[in-house]
Amino acid sequence: MKFFIDTANLAQIKEANDLGILDGVTTNPSLMAKEGISGTENILNHYRAICDIVDGPVSAEVLSVNYEDIIEEGKKLAALHKNIVVKVPMIKDGIKAIKWFTDHEIQTNCTLVFSAGQAILAAKAGATYVSPFIGRIDDSNWDGIELIEQIVNVYTAQGYMTEVLAASIRTPLHIVRCAEAGADVCTCPLTSILGLLKHPLTDLGLEQFLKDATKL
Repeated sequence: MKFFIDTANLAQIKEANDLGILDGVTTNPSLMAKEGISGTENILNHYRAICDIVDGPVSAEVLSVNYEDIIEEGKKLAALHKNIVVKVPMIKDGIKAIKWFTDHEIQTNCTLVFSAGQAILAAKAGATYVSPFIGRIDDSNWDGIELIEQIVNVYTAQGYMTEVLAASIRTPLHIVRCAEAGADVCTCPLTSILGLLKHPLTDLGLEQFLKDATKL
C-alpha cells in the first residue's frame, strides 16, 4: 500500500518524505486555506513547490463544478508538472470530465466518494484513483473500512484498473485496517503516519537496552 500525505504544509511534506516512505501528496482547498494560501497564482506556485519536494503523484483539486470549466482548470493544473493528478469531485460533470482527461492521458483522482456505486462510475470513466472518505463515513455511524473492502472486491471482480485511495484517515489504526482491506493507497496527516511508530513495548525495550548498554 502506498502512503500519501494529506496536507499543503511544505515542512510536513518534507518531513514525511525524509522518512523514506512517502509516495505522494493529496491536497484540497481547505488544506490550502489552512496554510494561508489563496489566489490562483499562489496556489499554482504552491503545487510547483510540492512537486519539487516529492517525486510522486500530487493531487491538485479543481474548484470548478461544470464540465467546461473543470476541463480548462484541469489542463492548467496538469501542465504544472508531470506528477500532477487532477482531483475531480464525484458529480455528473466531474465524471464526464474524468472521461475527457482519461482520453487525453491526464491522470485523475475522483474525490468525495461515499458509495461503491460512485466508485464504479469513476472506474468506468477511467479515473486513476478513487478516494472514499472513510473518516467522514465513520462520523455518520457507518463503517468506512467496509466501503474500502466493497470497492476493492468490485474492482477485482470487474478488472478495473482504478486504484483505491483511502482518504479522510483519522488514526494509525485506520491505516492498518485499510492495508488489511486491500486499499492501494492511503492518504493521511503526518500525525497518523508517525503514530505507526509508537508502541509502549518498543519504548520499554529500548529503555532496557540502553540501561544494559551502560553496564558494558
